[in-house]
Amino acid sequence: MTRRTLTRREFVRHASAGIAGAAALATPRGLRAAEQPATKPNISQERAMKIRSIETFTTRTVSIVRVRTDDGAEGYGQIAPFNADISATVLHRQIAHHALGADAMDPDGLADRCIDRNHKFPWSYVCRGLGGVDTALWDLRGKLEGKSVCELLGGQPRPIPAYGSSMRRDITPKDEAERLARLMDSHGYRAFKIRIGTTCGHNTDQWPGRTEALVPTVRKAIGDETALLVDANSCYTPDRAIEVGKILHDNGVCHFEEPCPYWELEWTAEVANALDVPVAGGEQDNCLAQWRRMIGMGAVDIAQPDVCYVGGLTRALRVAKMAADAGLPCVPHSANRSMVTVFTLHLLGAIPNAGPHLEFSIEPSKWTSDVFSPALEAEDGEVAIPEAPGWGVDINAEWLAKAEYQISEKA
Repeated sequence: MTRRTLTRREFVRHASAGIAGAAALATPRGLRAAEQPATKPNISQERAMKIRSIETFTTRTVSIVRVRTDDGAEGYGQIAPFNADISATVLHRQIAHHALGADAMDPDGLADRCIDRNHKFPWSYVCRGLGGVDTALWDLRGKLEGKSVCELLGGQPRPIPAYGSSMRRDITPKDEAERLARLMDSHGYRAFKIRIGTTCGHNTDQWPGRTEALVPTVRKAIGDETALLVDANSCYTPDRAIEVGKILHDNGVCHFEEPCPYWELEWTAEVANALDVPVAGGEQDNCLAQWRRMIGMGAVDIAQPDVCYVGGLTRALRVAKMAADAGLPCVPHSANRSMVTVFTLHLLGAIPNAGPHLEFSIEPSKWTSDVFSPALEAEDGEVAIPEAPGWGVDINAEWLAKAEYQISEKA
């Protein structure tokens, strides 16, 4: 069978189908239309529900957040993984006092207030802390309405096609290709992402020639019918990224992620404009103004917000809306099996410009395996959106009991 790779223009045109016709939404005062959620839930309430307490249950890698209202309703969310203990401290010191007493049904207002009042501390840890509270509020809403978050957003829980996401660069091309081929047989994956170059690598490969050997070796092993994505994790200067991009094009790669240092938007735009392979990016970006610039200059063909990094589902919806308005698909970053993948499933199930796949890590993850249940699993190449109210999973009491506990509460 002859493989044909879509040109960049064909990809964007194809991805835009059905996006341009999405209904326009009302814009809250003071915010740009392009920064608004793709849809808003229909929450009925007789009175405002005030946030009474915010609790965190924390290890170094994961922090679960529980929000309770003044009438006893509660919801669970999660701070972004890794250095979660630092993020939890930021939450209690810089987010909680802006959230306590606030309307639990107004996550948009809360998100804007927390960002505005932390203007001297952009952006990462503040957004991570905010994301923990925001995702807990969405869980709370769903439980009050008896609906999944996906349904609150107008979607329907269902299986979502997944790409098996490799996190390894310490593996030979032969061994990587063989394990991906096994996963095709055992889990039915029809798409994979592999790692090329090195993280912030200044054009340096993991070892000389690895990328040039890896891409065709994996392509041969998984066949022409399986989608192949690559992630460079900010490795290249534009000239080298363009050279690598030509190799990717010749091997039918459909997604070239973060080819240049992510903060170098002009570099990434140069690469995107030079290549037919669609360029993806944005996982690290948590400033909505930066997102607006990135999309406006055509730096990416695929938008990849991370729900936990960007400040929660509320702000991720705004990024998805910006991308939809520009005719771009949204394929959120969810590179581990913590709650971020649960959040991403619900998001993909609802937005009109959802990309073709969920990112689903293929790596063993002991630090996420006992946080919530039921565990997410890939079957026939798909992962199901949990159907129960809220996020649709239960945080395990045993895990909470072992974690470090903090509480901020309204006096």
